[in-house]
Amino acid sequence: MRKPEGQDTGHQEAGHAAPPLSTVVRVRSLLPNLPPAERRVAQRVVDDPEGVANSTITELAQACGTSETTVIRFCRAIGFSGYPELRLTLATEAGRAQSASGGRVVGSDIGPDDSLEELVEKVTFADARAVEETAAQLDLATLARVIDTVVAARRVDVYGVGASAFVALDFQQKLHRIGHTSYAWSDAHIMLTSAAVLQRGDVAVGISHSGTTVETLDALAVAAGRGATTIALTNFPKSPIAEQADLVLTTAARETTFRSGATASRLAQLTVIDCVFVGVARQTYEPTREALEATYTAVHGRSVRPERKRR
Repeated sequence: MRKPEGQDTGHQEAGHAAPPLSTVVRVRSLLPNLPPAERRVAQRVVDDPEGVANSTITELAQACGTSETTVIRFCRAIGFSGYPELRLTLATEAGRAQSASGGRVVGSDIGPDDSLEELVEKVTFADARAVEETAAQLDLATLARVIDTVVAARRVDVYGVGASAFVALDFQQKLHRIGHTSYAWSDAHIMLTSAAVLQRGDVAVGISHSGTTVETLDALAVAAGRGATTIALTNFPKSPIAEQADLVLTTAARETTFRSGATASRLAQLTVIDCVFVGVARQTYEPTREALEATYTAVHGRSVRPERKRR
C-alpha cells in the first residue's frame, strides 16, 4: 500500500478501533487470497458455519477433500490458534445470531423450489446483512482520514465500471451538490486521461467490489504516479486495489445465487459512500447547508405541483 507524505496508513488509532469482525465476514473477505486447499475450507465455513462448528477436524477435512494439517493452517491464517478455537467461535456467533433473530435463521442462497415469499425474504435478508456487516467492520480511523482527505482536496475523481459505476456517480453527485469539485468516470480511456491530469492535493477514488477490476486499477496507478492521494472501496482487504491504494475502505457483502449479491454489494458501497459524504458535510457544515439550500431552490420549480396536474 502506497503511503502519502505525512500520512499514516495504519488502520487503527487509539479511541477509534473498529469492532471485531464476525468470523464469517472475515473469512469471506480473505477467501480469494487463500491457497486452493485452504479456500475449500474457507468456503465451507462461509456456506455452513453452524455445520463446521458441529464437525470434528477429521470430518471437516474429509468434507473439503483436504487434510487436517490444511485445516489447522487455515485456522492460523485467519487468526485462530487452532481448530477448537474456530469451532467455539463459530458456535458462539451462531447462537448469538439465532437469539437476535428469535431463533429463526434465514439463508441467503436462492433455490429453484423457493416460493416468491421466500425469494423476497432471502434477497432482503442478504441486502440488510450487507449493510449491517459493512457498518460493523468499517474502520473509523480510516474513515476519518478519508473524510479529511476529501475535505482538503482540490478535486475528487471517482472511478468505477459496471455496477460500481453507479456508486461512483452517486458519490460525485453528492460532492458536487455541496460545492466540491468532483467527477465520475466509467470509460477506461477517459479514466486514464482523467488520472493523467491529477496532481498533488487531488484525490482519486477507485470503487471495485472484487478489487481486481483492471480499468480501475490502472486509473489509480496513473493517479498515484501524478502524486494524487488514492482511496479504494472494495469488499476484499487483500485484493490488488487495496494493496495499491493509500487508504482503503471495505464493505462486507456476500455473493448469492443469480448474483442477488450484486445488489447487496451496491447497497454496502452506497452505505460507505454515505458515511464519507455525511462526514464531509459535517466538517463543512455552514457552506454545505448553504449549498444544499441553493441547489434545492434551483430544482424545486421542476417538480409537478398539485395545482399544475391535469384534471
